[in-house]
Amino acid sequence: MATGNSLFTISLFLAAFFYGVLYAAESSAQTYIVYMGDKLQQNPELVTASHHSLLSSFLGSDVEAQGSKLYSYTHGFSGFAAMLTEAQAEKLQQLPEIISVKLGRTFPIHTTQSWDFLGLTQNGPTPSDLLTKTNHGDGIIIGVIDTGIWPESKSFSDEGYGPVPLRWKGKCQTGQSFAATDCSRKIIGARWYAAGVDNETLKEEFLSPRDANGHGTHTASTAAGGLVHNASFRGLGAGTARGGAPNARLAIYKACWGSGRCSEAGVLKAIDDAMGDGVDVLSLSIGGDGFASATVRAVAKGINVVFSGGNSGPGAQTVENGLPWLITVAATTVDRSFATVITLGNNQKLVGQSIFSGNQPKFTKLIYAQSCSTEILNATKVAKKIVLCYDPSSVESILPRFDISNVISNIQKARASGLIYVQYPTNTLDNLLACKGIPCVLIDAEIAAQIDKYMTSARIPIARVSRTVNTIGEEISAPRVGAFSSRGPCPEFPTILKPDIAAPGVSILAAVQTSYLFLSGTSMACPHVSGIAALLKALHPTWSPAAIKSAITTTASTEDAFGLAIKSEGVPRKIGDPFDYGGGHINPNKAADPGLVYDIDPKEYFEFFNCTIRGTKKCEADSAVKPLYLLNLPSVSIPALKTSVNVKRTVTNVGAVNAVYRAVVRSPPGIELKVAPSELIFDAANKTQSFSISLRATRRVQGDYSFGSLTWSDGGWHSVTIAIAARVVVQDFYADTA
Repeated sequence: MATGNSLFTISLFLAAFFYGVLYAAESSAQTYIVYMGDKLQQNPELVTASHHSLLSSFLGSDVEAQGSKLYSYTHGFSGFAAMLTEAQAEKLQQLPEIISVKLGRTFPIHTTQSWDFLGLTQNGPTPSDLLTKTNHGDGIIIGVIDTGIWPESKSFSDEGYGPVPLRWKGKCQTGQSFAATDCSRKIIGARWYAAGVDNETLKEEFLSPRDANGHGTHTASTAAGGLVHNASFRGLGAGTARGGAPNARLAIYKACWGSGRCSEAGVLKAIDDAMGDGVDVLSLSIGGDGFASATVRAVAKGINVVFSGGNSGPGAQTVENGLPWLITVAATTVDRSFATVITLGNNQKLVGQSIFSGNQPKFTKLIYAQSCSTEILNATKVAKKIVLCYDPSSVESILPRFDISNVISNIQKARASGLIYVQYPTNTLDNLLACKGIPCVLIDAEIAAQIDKYMTSARIPIARVSRTVNTIGEEISAPRVGAFSSRGPCPEFPTILKPDIAAPGVSILAAVQTSYLFLSGTSMACPHVSGIAALLKALHPTWSPAAIKSAITTTASTEDAFGLAIKSEGVPRKIGDPFDYGGGHINPNKAADPGLVYDIDPKEYFEFFNCTIRGTKKCEADSAVKPLYLLNLPSVSIPALKTSVNVKRTVTNVGAVNAVYRAVVRSPPGIELKVAPSELIFDAANKTQSFSISLRATRRVQGDYSFGSLTWSDGGWHSVTIAIAARVVVQDFYADTA
């Protein structure tokens, strides 16, 4: 976090004063995004000058334009962000050269074992071929748009790296506590975007690429951190911390500030700069709608853009960043558990989960305090006691990941010496970081019932919590989709199956400042996929972003190491489906050699962008605009199947020149699924083949989604699978609110 010395405080004050003066001139002004067009026939400097000229003419003075304009967008599209009043924005919209003027929004920001779990083994008898063949991602540039970077972390050492790639066109933007020397052969560029961010958010911040939050450092080290031996959090999760592409270079774009709010104007400018700088992969662990106007052009330029899917699970229809050209990521667990023994006064031993690394305390009095509200704790006298917090009557109305933070705060204020927190099975381990040295243990209701039985029979109930012990390996049921991970279907575009893929995102150990910390979220899953996309880009430099996305999603697994279906945490825990994990859990080594890919010409993305998102008049007049499910995506989603639908797909052979693939069909319940032809033959003259998928409702019942799949198999290594989701609809405008 930010330091507290006087020089830093003075700098913050001056910076806050500067920004306050700059934007206080018109208190009703807000950030607006002004979109002018796609064609960029001039160089960026001339485009920027034209933006300033237009704004100066509109506002009536060069000085006002200088104070109003925040950013110019020059690489993906022509436009700018400016501080305007509502009346000014409405007038600006009337100018013939302006396509749209929209109010800028803000969005929230959404390791040692995870890479071995994914099969990207670094050492040992069988190191990963993908890592070896790509020299660990050397030569690839990953852009991370987040809260910045802590360059002193060992994860970002540039020892052993060669020169910065000659194609790199970015820069190292200095600022508060961030000098030019903080960029290196590892962190090859850094920029920051504070224009338009309110003064309150900038308090306790570094006005530079330096990361005061920790989130950006964690995600950057997960994507491309170098090897750091003996990394751990207080001895837990010990091992070698590393990113997915440990030799890849990092370009940092700080567009998120304070507790993690990211302005739309800043994120758009970061994407725009990244396109001009020369990044290969963009990693964005932030919420939102996918920033369509910028990301569609980034993908068309050949950049893989990876987003987190959101942390609003396990509710359905909560997935974010649902655009078809993005890789949208769900979060899963890894094969690691943090077992913690609770010993009761009768010597009964029960096991919960914790990250307690302190000295083993002696037996302490155990007391039950129901919900552990402030009122109950004040009346119960829990000081120097271990508190059992559990209120069965409120289970249906409490989300543990939100409630537990309040409970920890309450028991600390009441000076309790420990906490046993009862929850239904879910992922809240990271919240225990707030316990700050006292033992806090998570248990389920079954263990709670055994503790209750003991407490009712004991004259003076006592308990002892032992130090947490790591458990790693096949005895841990993994992967499971995290309870917090947002689920499909995508409410805005239900004909696009989202999320696309799942990756480790629960209790991921990665860099924060100069230490290593466990964090959970789809924010942590996103850079896992970004690192893998970087490796695939290094292995297959001519593949398009669509081909890389296809390779990742069609080779994923829907089963765990024992061949059992992946489960999804929730209320209750259930068998997972494509709305939980998309194509499945990512398998990097399979993705390196997928056999077939579903490729897409970026022109189709632009048709979707112009007609579906922007809804231009030309598209409205064009009755030939095709349905979204006809995009050549590596999935199929039909939200309104009335009788039958035919879907066309095309695959490209990227494996052996001569190959034969046969269709393996798994029909969704209540739907007949047919594929024609059922056999695809490839040779030197026939590298692409098309086929049709027909879906027919076999029962006329207004229903929920059901799921199936289509796999093209060559009988050997290659099994190319796409998920299929469909919902039978009898009545139009049906909403599934039963």
